[in-house]
Amino acid sequence: MSPLYRILSLAALSTLLAACATVPKPLQGYFAPVTTASVQQGGTANGTQVRWGGSIISTEPSQNATCFYVLSRPLDDQARPAAGDNSNSQGRFVACRPGFYDPEVFKPGREITVTGAVQGTVSRKVGDYDYAYPRVEAEVVYLWPKRPLVVGYPYGPGWYDPFWGPYWGPYWGGPYWGGGWGWGGFYAPPVIVVRHR
Repeated sequence: MSPLYRILSLAALSTLLAACATVPKPLQGYFAPVTTASVQQGGTANGTQVRWGGSIISTEPSQNATCFYVLSRPLDDQARPAAGDNSNSQGRFVACRPGFYDPEVFKPGREITVTGAVQGTVSRKVGDYDYAYPRVEAEVVYLWPKRPLVVGYPYGPGWYDPFWGPYWGPYWGGPYWGGGWGWGGFYAPPVIVVRHR
């Protein structure tokens, strides 16, 4: 199979997967394009319906409700927090919903998307700083499954992609056209390790 054919096949597969991306039914609907920053600045009316998501900072049940403190991230086409680290954070928010949600299930780092109505802000310490958390009275709290983490070559200068095979890669043997992946010009065997974060 030629390299060009492999590239075209991979592009077609990516397009197909993107076309199949759908928002889970509980998260569907119309929501105002409101950011956490605009709520902090008082530019959003209470009751505005929003759909926000991100990584859980902490989950705090009380007698009547559970509040989720979240590091906000942009949402992708599925309404899931966009993949990547937290460098693209949009600030923080808190979402509260009646009932008990187990902090051992809704652990720090897990991704959630919530829908609900904005209800002002709540002041809370972040270190010594008084942070104004935009508050959402959540109607839906959607916990996403953990993302698989793929680890590539344990030796060599790059990663292994199953679409390329053990001898094809983004550099075709590194920065030069000769040699191989790994040490001393030998090809390192492809290794894929999948684990959950």
